[in-house]
Amino acid sequence: MISTNKRKPQPKVIHEFLTNSYWAKGCSYDAVKKRIKNSYCFGIYHNQKQVGFCRVISDSITFSYLADVFVVEEYRGRGLSKWLMKCVMSHPVLGKTESWMLKTKDAHGLYIKYGFKVVKNSEVIMEKKK
Repeated sequence: MISTNKRKPQPKVIHEFLTNSYWAKGCSYDAVKKRIKNSYCFGIYHNQKQVGFCRVISDSITFSYLADVFVVEEYRGRGLSKWLMKCVMSHPVLGKTESWMLKTKDAHGLYIKYGFKVVKNSEVIMEKKK
């Protein structure tokens, strides 16, 4: 089951995965709880156990940022990430967003299927990091 119910995400499961990921290595449990609170969340559940997750940071009109997408290892290879992306991109509010962005080192093939492209004019994109 995929749910957007904000009470369903299991922060301990999400933290365990994210703290070992390349993009959020070592993130705190409190940071994970804030990420959940301040985002649109999509969870994949099998028998009430969280087996996948992603979140979207968005103004719901012009811009959405896809983040923290994962399926736990023992559930990979079953099409769950494709199903998750289909649900995100067809969400009644987020699906109408004009512009999307994400960062990935290794999942380009998945996101290309949903219209994402490598940024060609990256000189117009700026970032600020702490």
